[in-house]
Amino acid sequence: MQFMVIERFRNQDAKSVYRRFREKGRLLPDGLAFVSSWVEADLRRCFQVMECSDVTLLQRWVAETSDLIDFEIVPVVSRKATAEAFAFASSDS
Repeated sequence: MQFMVIERFRNQDAKSVYRRFREKGRLLPDGLAFVSSWVEADLRRCFQVMECSDVTLLQRWVAETSDLIDFEIVPVVSRKATAEAFAFASSDS
């Protein structure tokens, strides 16, 4: 399952977040995979796609940096998978 993780850097302090990342890495528990990320131009937020089969792995990962970041986690499905689901649903009509 994939998740869009929206990180809001507390006090707009991206420097502290990236310093910890350099020092300790992503701190991902086994079974949680980083897919891709994008950072807002003003450095206030980061958008990441993460993948795992056990949501508690996300909770463990969030706990590692929750002192620096506020997280919003949204389960997501690809556009292709959604289109396929609607194609299947319309064929049942």
